[in-house]
Amino acid sequence: MATTYDLVVLGSGPGGYVAAIRAGQLGLKTACIERAELGGICLNWGCIPTKALLHSAGLYQEMQKASQFGITAPDVGVDFAGMIKHSRQVSERLSKGVEFLFRKNKIETVYGSGKISVKSKIEVAGSDGKKQVLETKNILIATGARPRTIPGVELDGKQVITSKEAMVLPKQPKKMVIIGAGAIGVEFAYFYRSIGTEVVLVEMMPQILPIEDKEVAEVVNKSFAKQGIQILAGAKVTGVEKGKGKVKVKVEQAGAEQELSGDVVLMAIGVQGNVEGIGLETVGVKVKGGWIEVDRRNYRTSVEGIYAIGDVIGPPWLAHVASAEGVVAAETIAGEKVVEIDYDNIPGCTYCQPQVASLGLTEERAKEAGYEIKVGRFPFRANGKSLAMGHSEGFAKLIFDARYGELLGAHIVGAEATEMMAELGVARTLETTADELMRTVHAHPTLTEVIKEAAEDAFGRAIHI
Repeated sequence: MATTYDLVVLGSGPGGYVAAIRAGQLGLKTACIERAELGGICLNWGCIPTKALLHSAGLYQEMQKASQFGITAPDVGVDFAGMIKHSRQVSERLSKGVEFLFRKNKIETVYGSGKISVKSKIEVAGSDGKKQVLETKNILIATGARPRTIPGVELDGKQVITSKEAMVLPKQPKKMVIIGAGAIGVEFAYFYRSIGTEVVLVEMMPQILPIEDKEVAEVVNKSFAKQGIQILAGAKVTGVEKGKGKVKVKVEQAGAEQELSGDVVLMAIGVQGNVEGIGLETVGVKVKGGWIEVDRRNYRTSVEGIYAIGDVIGPPWLAHVASAEGVVAAETIAGEKVVEIDYDNIPGCTYCQPQVASLGLTEERAKEAGYEIKVGRFPFRANGKSLAMGHSEGFAKLIFDARYGELLGAHIVGAEATEMMAELGVARTLETTADELMRTVHAHPTLTEVIKEAAEDAFGRAIHI
């Protein structure tokens, strides 16, 4: 007799594999289908390998200014292939880690491309052409998303590339044009410029990092300009022409047209859901605008017994969101009492230098929502630890409700911003007030003192500015 699973997960990215493990912990007989490497895009071609590359870039920049710290390092250079190798080794290690966790939690891994045939069956086609059918009481779709491109511009993986190719290029390009200045575009602009590539960053919106606070984006803009990155904001790409060894990009900005050229063009304008070829139309799962429609409380689709999480259900396209959704979906399927995800308390991080991290409302959106607000800022240049580290650019900015002191939004640009945001996430979860942040003693000297002093600044009590 065929094995019947309690849950079959389609996709092993940070949403799928976390959901599978949580289901296993709760005693559900679980299988996970994966057509490539365990860990999905995040572990293999996204979050993790890019951070390895960015760390290498940051380390190189640190060594270049080592003399200011009394260290002599005259022969520092870039081994591009070595950076790529380190990045791939990190990804491979974590992918193997998922494999271990699956064995530990008795999750069956099935390699191949899965397609839902009826709501209780998934047909899996292996790379060897063999097919098998998994029977299951529940299905969780976690197929993620893929990069999209401008209409009429083909992604060929050589001259017009995505982030996947950008992290394994056979040689370092002399010049790169990046279309899109969200987190992905900005991170690759920083990486390639830091190791010597000439970079042009093109963004259609008025500012780079369009969803971030304006003041934060301006700090990154100025820093990038100092680093030699050419930035064209409020610019529309009207055409991309591939030629022998070069790619030309036509751009319209403020009514004027110009032509850019580069060895490669990196397309970083967003993603589209992987909804094709998995049998959604066969069983009647509703899709809207290229994303699977779900109940955001428990991730049920329009078909009973079929759930979906992560990038395939639309924004926010973040690995940690997919993981959180995976836990809730698994607990729902297991009949556990669940706590809904607070989508207003999701941190967003960009790992360039200076780093960017944000949570909750921007100052502009808080005003639009009708709040009377108090805003506090504290610069890193007034923080002893950041001066000792040689990273004094940027600031912390906190937005509070003036009446009750509720923390509405938090924005940090500067050294270790992505690590520091967790404190503020916990604070919002616990409904911490400005007064409680101010009265929490922060160790000295630490970077996190900027958080305490930003809270104090909002109420006219900052000591060091």
